[in-house]
Amino acid sequence: MDKDRRAGMVDPTVAAGKIAEAARASRSMCMFKTEMGDSEFERFSKLIHSEFGIKMPPSKKVLLQSRFQKRLRALGLQSYQEYCEYVFSPEGQDKERQHLVDVVTTNTTHFFREPKHYDILNEMVLPAVWKRHGTGKEILVWSAGCSSGEEPYTLAMVLSEFADRCQGFRFSILATDISREILQKAMRAVYALEKADEIPQEMKKKYVLKSKNPEKRLIKMDKLIRNRIRFSQLNFMENFRLQTPQDIIFCRNVVIYFDRATQEVLFSKFCDNLNPGGYLFIGHSESLSGMKLPLRQLAPTVFQRI
Repeated sequence: MDKDRRAGMVDPTVAAGKIAEAARASRSMCMFKTEMGDSEFERFSKLIHSEFGIKMPPSKKVLLQSRFQKRLRALGLQSYQEYCEYVFSPEGQDKERQHLVDVVTTNTTHFFREPKHYDILNEMVLPAVWKRHGTGKEILVWSAGCSSGEEPYTLAMVLSEFADRCQGFRFSILATDISREILQKAMRAVYALEKADEIPQEMKKKYVLKSKNPEKRLIKMDKLIRNRIRFSQLNFMENFRLQTPQDIIFCRNVVIYFDRATQEVLFSKFCDNLNPGGYLFIGHSESLSGMKLPLRQLAPTVFQRI
């Protein structure tokens, strides 16, 4: 058989693989052809709001349906009704709630996100805190809703640079999130190489390790930075109280998923965990307007506890 004819033949192994893949895709489509019923969505919506604080209006039904497909596959369930019954069963309440958190939460972040905040932190807030506390106290910083870790690692780099300039300046960072899965990713401190483009060159040289294997295109935060951060799981809907009030709290682009009443309750909790004179940073798409809180505004989305 000549070369051209051989080249035109189909490898039976490859063909079998493609057929199997098509069959799996077909079964998947059949499995989820039934849409989530309104009654199931209403139950899920109420649960997600009460347990995690996240508002889930009817317009989010298709999104929620899409995200739940992963769990239906993992559990071998055939419909959203079956999944709903499982989630609300005693076994589901014990075993599935954490998976539910991982599925419904949104984790969008990057290094030096909303960079103006870090300018304010470096130029105004840290000098004020340093002047007030000096070398006698470790500065406590909380990254609330830390997602995959870019925010606390950014804070660690900025504060480390400040500490290099101010001998005796000491700090520690607490980073919390509701999702155990995303916290595990944050603790690994491994990111795609292109993520490093957001980090200033001088900091990149000092605090970022590049994979020795060029094919992997990965970076990892240096151990010096990793050791500055303590990660912990926290649900904002719980009646939490930190062991020690914080000097600086970053909670940015988290409460946008909560309704207004839940936002005010949460910010009140933050104030209870913030030292007098301490600072709160929120996202530029968020607002404290009309809320009765012991805070005064210093700059857009930057507040100080009275």
